[in-house]
Amino acid sequence: MSLSRVPAAIDKGANPVHFRWALSGGSSPLMRFSRRLLLVLCLFVLLGSPIYRAQNAAEDYLAYVVCESADKVERVRFHPGDAPSLKLDREIHIGLMPADINGPHGIAISPDREFLYVSVAHGRPYGSVWKLNTGTDEVERFAPLGLFPATVDISKSGRFIYVANANFHGDMVPSSISVVTTDATVEVKRITTCTMPHGSRLNPQGTKHYSVCMMDDMLAEIDTNTLQVSRYFMVSAGKEMAMSPPLAAHDAKHLMNATCTPTWAQPSNDGSVIYVACNKSNEIVAVDVEKWSLIKRFPAGTGVYNLAMTKDGRLIGTNKRGQSVSFFDPQSGKELARTPTKRKVVHGAVVTPDNRYVFITEEGIGAEPGTVEVMDLTTYKSLASLDVGEQAAGVDFWKMAPSQP
Repeated sequence: MSLSRVPAAIDKGANPVHFRWALSGGSSPLMRFSRRLLLVLCLFVLLGSPIYRAQNAAEDYLAYVVCESADKVERVRFHPGDAPSLKLDREIHIGLMPADINGPHGIAISPDREFLYVSVAHGRPYGSVWKLNTGTDEVERFAPLGLFPATVDISKSGRFIYVANANFHGDMVPSSISVVTTDATVEVKRITTCTMPHGSRLNPQGTKHYSVCMMDDMLAEIDTNTLQVSRYFMVSAGKEMAMSPPLAAHDAKHLMNATCTPTWAQPSNDGSVIYVACNKSNEIVAVDVEKWSLIKRFPAGTGVYNLAMTKDGRLIGTNKRGQSVSFFDPQSGKELARTPTKRKVVHGAVVTPDNRYVFITEEGIGAEPGTVEVMDLTTYKSLASLDVGEQAAGVDFWKMAPSQP
């Protein structure tokens, strides 16, 4: 007697799945046991698959947002489904100065999702970076950095964070990128790059760090092995060219003549292209990493500010002066959609790991609250919004969790 299995057929009308087997000969106790064991194993694999969980176990999406003028880090919870909703899940006060605005600006969550790193822009005189436990929201450590620490990114290993000391309110002189160990939260290197650095991002391989120089119209690349600037690229229209460090000193006239005013450097999913947001000229510059040359420039929304990549290679741009979010096919430069936002001064964007949604932050104007919106990456529609603390800025995705009633 033998048991032969016919390839499993999924009956689309059955729920969850109907398996069929053909038995040759009789049905001994051993064969019945084998058949039942095989069925259990198949169901175990199926029930443990992401597809089954997505269909049968509703999950919420949790993200952290920093509110620059409220000195708050807020955790928000998005519930998808027939009636999408966004609500406040947790609120944390951050900063050392009780009587002044501390100004949390940038944010990054560790690869293991256990720690949260927040750059705090203001201090006396310098800013700082803070390490928080995502489970308890308790502050673990903080370290002083440079003038107005802004955008933050974390290495693939989770061992280092890179913070752009933007120096927004200081003299027009070259500033730096701070490299900080995550275990002890200690600054190990301060790398001088250019005037008003911003848009701190690592390539997927973790070998290069990219930032832009808002007042120098430059893209800067740092080698993460040597922790030194390896090369620059001029992004001014008509003047695109590679440059080697050290960056020559520029006079005040040059600083006032920036035509791009770049605010973000976004590596592609394979790291072969860097996309630069030109906030002043309302366009995006694509730079070939291997050749270190211009690929193309293409028009973007008014005041394009921050960029993000979807898992399938679409490019998202927040339009700071345009009260909207743009979605691009970066290969062609075509704008696929432009979605209006609830409030003005659109800031940050982060894509969920399943590539279904993007969280957008909006600063608002004056005494207006900041706002978080969740947009659908299939329809490009806004699904839910939530008012948070004033001047919502940096945002990063934390995790998916079982839905709450």
